[in-house]
Amino acid sequence: MNRILCLLPLLFATGLRADVVLAPLFTDHAVLQQGKPIPIWGTASPGETVTVLFHGETVSTKPGPDGRWLVRLKPAPATAEPADLVVTGKNQITLHDIVVGEVWLASGQSNMELRVCDLEKDVFAKERASADYPLIRHIKIARASAAEPQTTAQGKWEPSSSETVGIFTAAGYFFARDIYQKLKVPVGIINSSYGGSAIEAWLSPASFSVEPSLNTLKQSWAKTQTGYPGKKAAYDQALATWTAEQADAKAKGEAFKKRAPAAPAGPDSVSGPSNLYNGMIHPLLPVGLRGVLWYQGEANTRRAAEYHKLFAALITGWRKTLDQGDVPFYWVQLPNCAMGNAQSTQWAFLREAQDQRLSLPATGEAITIDIGNPLNIHPRNKQDVGHRLALIALAQTYGQQVVFSSPRFAKAVPAGTAIKLAFTSAEGLKTRDGSAPLGFEIAGADKKFVPAQATLADGTITVSAASVPAPVAVRYAWCNSPETNLYNAAGLPLAPFRTDDWAP
Repeated sequence: MNRILCLLPLLFATGLRADVVLAPLFTDHAVLQQGKPIPIWGTASPGETVTVLFHGETVSTKPGPDGRWLVRLKPAPATAEPADLVVTGKNQITLHDIVVGEVWLASGQSNMELRVCDLEKDVFAKERASADYPLIRHIKIARASAAEPQTTAQGKWEPSSSETVGIFTAAGYFFARDIYQKLKVPVGIINSSYGGSAIEAWLSPASFSVEPSLNTLKQSWAKTQTGYPGKKAAYDQALATWTAEQADAKAKGEAFKKRAPAAPAGPDSVSGPSNLYNGMIHPLLPVGLRGVLWYQGEANTRRAAEYHKLFAALITGWRKTLDQGDVPFYWVQLPNCAMGNAQSTQWAFLREAQDQRLSLPATGEAITIDIGNPLNIHPRNKQDVGHRLALIALAQTYGQQVVFSSPRFAKAVPAGTAIKLAFTSAEGLKTRDGSAPLGFEIAGADKKFVPAQATLADGTITVSAASVPAPVAVRYAWCNSPETNLYNAAGLPLAPFRTDDWAP
C-alpha cells in the first residue's frame, strides 16, 4: 500500500509530461525560407530534450521553464526536392513534403483576404484549370483576435492545384505565380488577413513605442472598456429575451423581423489596438521570411490624417519583432472606389498617406488607381494587383531587370497661364486610347480646384483651365474614384499626386 502511494506522484508527474508540439506554421507541405537561418520551434515538457532533423542536419535543445523551445537550422539553398522534417522528444512528429524557397507574409483586410474562388465565375474557372503549381503553397491563418499576444494559431499548408487554389488569397496567389515563373523556386504565402480590419489592430505593442503619439488610440480603447462588464451583462439579457421572442414567434407560426441585439466590443475585439497582431502575427514569430505584402486602408479612410504615422509604426514595429533587418515591405495603394461619392477626397488622402511611407527603406507600392471598381469596395481584378507587386519584388528584392515603377510626379514648372509637369519612370508615357489625358485639376491662389485641360507631348503634360489664369497647383486622380488613362510603356498607371500641401 505504501509502495503504491509512493509511486503515485511519479506516475502523476509522468502523465503530465507534454508531448512535443510544433508551432502552427509547421505542417505537411510547408515552405521554409532559403538563405537564412531556419527557425523551428514549438512546445514540450520543460527540460525535455527535443531533436530536430532536416536535410541531414540534426540540432537538439531543451525547452525553457515555460515549455517553449527553439532551434535554428543552418541557411539552406532553395530546393524543390521534398524532404521530411522530424522532431523527436517524448513523442515523434514527422512532417512530409517540406521544401525550401521564398516565403512571403500577406496581410491586411478584405482585399488581401479575398480568395481566388471569389473572382468572377468564369475567371475562377479559368484560373482553377491552370493552377497546377505544386511548388506554390499557401497557409491561411485562421481569424483570431486577442488582447494579449498568443502563441498558437490554426492553419495548414496546401500546394496549389485545381482542388485547393480556390481558398488562396487571390492577390497573394498571383504574386506567387509570377515569382515562381521567374525564379523557378518554391514560393510560400502565409495569408494572415482579416476583412474589415483597421490598421491599429495590426500594430505590434512595439509599434506604439516607435510612435508614442499613437498611444492616444490605446487610451481611447481602454476608456471604452471601462463599462464593458455591464454592457456585456445587458447584452446577454437582451439576447436571451430576443431568442425567446424568436422561438415564441416560430412556435406560433408568426413572422419575426426584430433584429438581434449587437454585442459590445470586448477586450478581445477585432477593434482593439494590437488585437489582430496578438492573435494572427505574434503566433508566427520567429518566422523566417523574405518579405511582407500588405493590402489595407479601406477601414481607415475616415482617418487618413493619422494613417501615415500608423503605417510607419506598423512597418517599423513589424520589422523590429521579425528581427531580420529591413525585410522588404510592399503594399497596394488603394484603388479607385466611389464609396457613395466618387468626387470626395477621403480615399485620395489615404493614398497619399500610403505613398509617404516610401520614405522608409526597402519599401514599394503597387499603384492600382485604374483597376478598382467604382461600385464595389472589393474589385475582382487581383491578377494585376499580384503582378504589380511581383514586379516590385522581382526588381528590388531579386535584382531582375524589369520595369516595376509607375510613372511618378517629379516637378511642376509655371508656363504662363499653364503648368508643365515632368515625371519619373515615364518612358513611353501615353494615354490608353490616344485621347487627351484625364483626371487633372488646377487651382489658383484661391485654392479652388477646377477640371483642367491637359495635353501630352514628349513625356511632358501641360495643364490649364480658362477660369484659372494664374495657376499655382495641380492635382491628378485626386478623388475617391477618378477617371484616369495615363500609362508608361510597361503598362503601369501614373500614380496619383498633388503639387500643393494644402490641408483637406
